[in-house]
Amino acid sequence: MKSLVATMARPCGNNNSLINCDCCHGPGYATPLDAMKNGPRETLLYVVTVQPNLEEPHGDYLSTVDVNPESPSYSQVIHRTYTNRTRQELHHSGWNACSSCYRVDKQAKRIPKRDKLVLPALNADAIYVLDVATDPRKPEILKRIDGAVLKQHNVTAPHTTHCLANGQVMISVMGDAEGNAKGDFILFDSESFECLGTWTQGKKLAAFGYDFWYQPYFDIMVSSEWGAPAKFRQGWSSKDMSYYGTHLNFYKWSTRTLQQTIDLGDEGITPLEVRFMHDPKRAEGFVGCALWAKVFYFRKREESDEYVSSKVIDIPSKLVDFGDGKPEPMGGLISDIVLSLDDKYLFVNCWFHGDVRQYDVSVPSAPKLVGQVFLGGSICSDVQRLKVLEDKELLERPPPCYLKGRRIQGGPQMMQLSLDSKRLYVSSSLFSPWDKQFYPDMVKQGGQICLINVNIEGGLQLNENFLVDFGQEPNGPALPHEMRYPGGDCTSDIWLADQ
Repeated sequence: MKSLVATMARPCGNNNSLINCDCCHGPGYATPLDAMKNGPRETLLYVVTVQPNLEEPHGDYLSTVDVNPESPSYSQVIHRTYTNRTRQELHHSGWNACSSCYRVDKQAKRIPKRDKLVLPALNADAIYVLDVATDPRKPEILKRIDGAVLKQHNVTAPHTTHCLANGQVMISVMGDAEGNAKGDFILFDSESFECLGTWTQGKKLAAFGYDFWYQPYFDIMVSSEWGAPAKFRQGWSSKDMSYYGTHLNFYKWSTRTLQQTIDLGDEGITPLEVRFMHDPKRAEGFVGCALWAKVFYFRKREESDEYVSSKVIDIPSKLVDFGDGKPEPMGGLISDIVLSLDDKYLFVNCWFHGDVRQYDVSVPSAPKLVGQVFLGGSICSDVQRLKVLEDKELLERPPPCYLKGRRIQGGPQMMQLSLDSKRLYVSSSLFSPWDKQFYPDMVKQGGQICLINVNIEGGLQLNENFLVDFGQEPNGPALPHEMRYPGGDCTSDIWLADQ
């Protein structure tokens, strides 16, 4: 591994003097609209890639994918950064610095750089820190933080990574040292990546953990809930729903204390990806509730610090028969949502049903469906293992999706939107134990990344010329999950408001 000290961010002008020029600023963009209007087109895509063969010694890796349409290696994996450890389950990633670090105090000794990508390992409880600046096409591992570090603080199952403006990195966790449910956060220094302990203060903790998003202007942070690691690591089971969360948790940012919890009820089981509006002066956002495919809108009450929520998107379940003569509802399983940088469009996926949807959320309390495209899923017309007995939306089952002669396996999972909102990249793998349970053919044949062209006036169209196929990887078929651009993207950057 490369020396972490050797790649530490340097001050403006490559000298160690104090910052004293107005031109100096941190990474990212001044505002979300600045990123949308002036950000470059993405040319590389960093893809968290899981090795489903738990005995393969190279293990999980970060794939670098060429997404420059002028390149001869367009839509191909051009580099793999291996963990060289088994049973890791790399899942989500985040930066050591982002647009929340854009405004730098003139007396600061160092300007932060977005030069390290942080990869938590969901099952191994480890964290990998990668240098993505020396050669963006070939990231290298700088440091591995073993799971024992987290367990010393009685936390495990690290998930979402966000940088903080104070030079720290915060990662949400979902379990205690034994894998029981526990909602908390662990802090690291963004230069040395020494552990600084847990974030939450006081005795009150969230019952479960998963995703989070902060808005310091309103002194608030919101987090969502998946489930108990000891249970979800074994695969999905509906026998005891007490192992899965249903809450939104609101923290007072300045005191790090849990202030309010909203129970979304049975329709809100497994609230996963949570998004505040990108505009840091809007105290409102959305959360996608996976199992029954509902999206809730939350907002701050006027003249109050209290938040309220309401269901604004309700995707109907389908009544299906898996061949045992016992009809049962199949929810869509929303596993990701993405907001465009102008907060106009919300993109929602259904991993089970197989579709990606575009909603106009100009009026956030009343989203309007303006685009839809199908990418595989469990109800395709060629899937023989089930019958669709009732469908409140479709008159007939969608056909299977083929790209470049390859049938798309699995369903649409993680999404990443281009800064200009014109391209939506979609991967197929959710979490390898669940992939093996629901889409075994994808595990055997490898997952894919597809590209959807987005009409900024509303509408989605599958790009027939783009396919990243992980079926012929050097060490066997692999599973692509979360995606990032080197310069930042719509789900990793958080903006701070001018006070």
